[in-house]
Amino acid sequence: MSRGIELARCTDGNSLPEKIWLKQQFSIGVNDVTRVLERMRPCTELGKSAQLPPLISSTHRSPLVKLQAVLVASDTKPNWLTKHLPGLASSRGVPLIFVKDNKGGSLRLGELVKLKTAIAIGIKEKGNPINKIYEDIL
Repeated sequence: MSRGIELARCTDGNSLPEKIWLKQQFSIGVNDVTRVLERMRPCTELGKSAQLPPLISSTHRSPLVKLQAVLVASDTKPNWLTKHLPGLASSRGVPLIFVKDNKGGSLRLGELVKLKTAIAIGIKEKGNPINKIYEDIL
């Protein structure tokens, strides 16, 4: 996965700094992943978006981005930090992948986004090479 991310970064042709580019491709951290999932519309049993009434307040906006998949470190302590993510992701129709490694799932996820550790990472749907890599994995 790391090689695919590096390759996508090189072929993107964007002159953005690496951290900004990563934030455009990924939702990093439990809070950010939860926020994006909550803004997505729930799915019905058939996998289609539920028909919700129009939004009444202008403070509620439709999601600016959708997640293709969510990666969660299985070695999270305490467990309640990520306890809500499986239910939230399944209600939105987003696959949840638990990363378990001898080195530590949070360390492995941190390596993907150039941080020391990361508990949760959401892959944003943007139609780029990173999405194609994860399509092959899923």
